[in-house]
Amino acid sequence: MSADLGTSAERIRTRTAHVPGPSPGPADGPTPAEPAVLAAPAAVAHASDRGARIVAVAIALAWHVAIGLPALLAVRTQFTAPTVVLGGWSVVAVTGAVAGVRLLRGTPLPPWPLAGLLLAVDAAVFAAVGERQLFAAANWVWGTLGWFFVLALWGRRVSGLVALLITHALIALAAVLAHGPGAADLARYTMYVYGTFSLPVAVFVGSAVIVGLARDRAAAAAAEHTLAAERAAAERSRQERRDRLALVGAAAGRVLGELAAGEVAPDDPQAQRRCVLAAARLRRLIAESDDVPDPLLHELRAAADLAERNGLPIDLIAIGTPPPLPVQIRRRLADPLTGLLAEARGWARLTVMSGPDEVVVSLVTPDREGPDTTGPPPGKHDDGPVQHLYERDGDIRWAQTRWLG
Repeated sequence: MSADLGTSAERIRTRTAHVPGPSPGPADGPTPAEPAVLAAPAAVAHASDRGARIVAVAIALAWHVAIGLPALLAVRTQFTAPTVVLGGWSVVAVTGAVAGVRLLRGTPLPPWPLAGLLLAVDAAVFAAVGERQLFAAANWVWGTLGWFFVLALWGRRVSGLVALLITHALIALAAVLAHGPGAADLARYTMYVYGTFSLPVAVFVGSAVIVGLARDRAAAAAAEHTLAAERAAAERSRQERRDRLALVGAAAGRVLGELAAGEVAPDDPQAQRRCVLAAARLRRLIAESDDVPDPLLHELRAAADLAERNGLPIDLIAIGTPPPLPVQIRRRLADPLTGLLAEARGWARLTVMSGPDEVVVSLVTPDREGPDTTGPPPGKHDDGPVQHLYERDGDIRWAQTRWLG
């Protein structure tokens, strides 16, 4: 049927003029924005990851400044090389601050050069603190450096962090062995290594797990939302199909029933006009289900098709691009003119003028004697958001429907 309509409509003389206006879009309601739905899990994961980054940066800098610095300054004269220890602390503070800011902005520093710098400071500080401060709080690399390893390798595999922490533990072991440790020193070393490993690795792995869970839950929620939207769209489509079938039955059922019952004669001009009108409305209603760029113009062509087949020359003029219109508005714009077109004689000119917030459809045909049987009542009246205007002067008939957004 749709292909037949398109072939027949090509015989109608059509002139189209384009003026700036919105692009055609879905007319019967919004559809789910798929890119936005697909981006939701990534957005949730990004927000979760940013929160974890803030926590990691805060822990590293707070520990380095609030815990490491006071302990370092309290015994700075007892170090073997105080300048090296203080200089190393300063290098890590500056580097860590820059790395933290870059990490929060999403442009982290290159991880392995940064890790190499931290390990070099690690070895220098262990060599410079001396035996008395080796396990003291003043040896800030025990508690601080692991957190800066976390910042350096954020977003990468945990195996890289473990490798850095193992290297850090080996550097510390070399410093302990260099001073001839006893059993107590080795026990303290083991405790320090455990503390150095456990907390940074726990935060690193935990943040990755939280981000993954947030992404999965957001993806599940987005999929559920998409499924619900698709179900709603399918139900809306089924309801519109039922409504359309009911309108189709109403358009043709009464006149066919009267013909079948013998209440009207097939050669009665009035009955013939009613049949033409019912057929035109039927074809227009069927055309509503077609997926086309300009539904209103497509439906008007369908309504004009039968009149054109009966030999009526029709000049269809389209100016502008109509905005997306609900099907109910399109029906109110087209139906009054469909009735006049069904009984037009001689010629007809159908004009569609569209703007961003206004659509005007007008029909001009030669006037004829006798009362109107299918057209709207004379004068101006409103049908909800659509205005109707109909006039006749003995020479021509002019009808207009107008929608204002």
